[in-house]
Amino acid sequence: MAIRNSRAEKKISYDGKLCKLLDMYSQILVVGADNVGSNQLQSIRQGLRGDSVVLMGKNTMMKRSIRVHAEKTGNKQTLSLIPLLVGNVGLIFTKGDLKEVSEVVAKYKVGAPARVGLIAPVDVVVPPGNTGLDPSQTSFFQVLNIPTKINKGTVEIITPVELIKKGDKVGSSESALLSKLGVRPFSYGLVVQSVYDNGSVFSPEVLDLTEDDLVAKFAAGLSMVTSLSLALSYPTLAAAPYMFMNAYKNVLAVSVATDYSFPQAEQVKEYLKDPAKFAVAAPVAAAAPAETAAAPAAKEEKKEEPEESDDEGGLGGLFD
Repeated sequence: MAIRNSRAEKKISYDGKLCKLLDMYSQILVVGADNVGSNQLQSIRQGLRGDSVVLMGKNTMMKRSIRVHAEKTGNKQTLSLIPLLVGNVGLIFTKGDLKEVSEVVAKYKVGAPARVGLIAPVDVVVPPGNTGLDPSQTSFFQVLNIPTKINKGTVEIITPVELIKKGDKVGSSESALLSKLGVRPFSYGLVVQSVYDNGSVFSPEVLDLTEDDLVAKFAAGLSMVTSLSLALSYPTLAAAPYMFMNAYKNVLAVSVATDYSFPQAEQVKEYLKDPAKFAVAAPVAAAAPAETAAAPAAKEEKKEEPEESDDEGGLGGLFD
């Protein structure tokens, strides 16, 4: 009975903690916690201490607590978290900037060995070079078809070899070889899977968008709306300037082809009647600077050269 009571008390305590956090925070990061150890998780908690709280637990308990909170408070927005609680996940409640918090979480990654049976999260490539292993260890390389040679009493890999591909299971031979080489090819940490913000759920890639990206996407959407409006002849605020411009062109074409005129068309019609009238102004304007530039040159030519002095008080007087 004591064990049952303790379990029930733990559930009640967990419900109260989660419900309290849901009341205090409106921003939540749903993070995957595969292969994350307790020490690593503690380091993440310390790094986020201040404006963020990390909460782990069984998915069934978290779903139950969220439903209880929604029933008590009437806040149905938090129910959108329930479909996200799949697999080994946790919740990070925060009042800070979501992008900054996700960047802090990404810093706490720990290298891990390639254990047998793990699904490789990345490609593993063994680089060429001296392995430091004695020639008796060549059997590992032969099984994996890795070209080697003996150099100064040690095994040397000749060319880079893709040992494990992303998504493949790690075999015993690959695991043993990487262990002998001292290579820890994988790194694990909390991975942001979804973002909850005031009832809205979106992908973490949205956090990487900059202002320039948003402006570019807005401009692309505005361009599509404008094109559609012009094609359908449906007036919108985006297409209005182009519609006015096209209308002016049409009216101007009618004015040019007929005797009808309006103020905005008079200059165009005048130009079409006498193009030379508008072409003369350019050479006249260009000639003026040339004349002003020639004036200083003429003044310099008019300057008189100084006359030679006949004063005998110079050197010539010494020999008189």
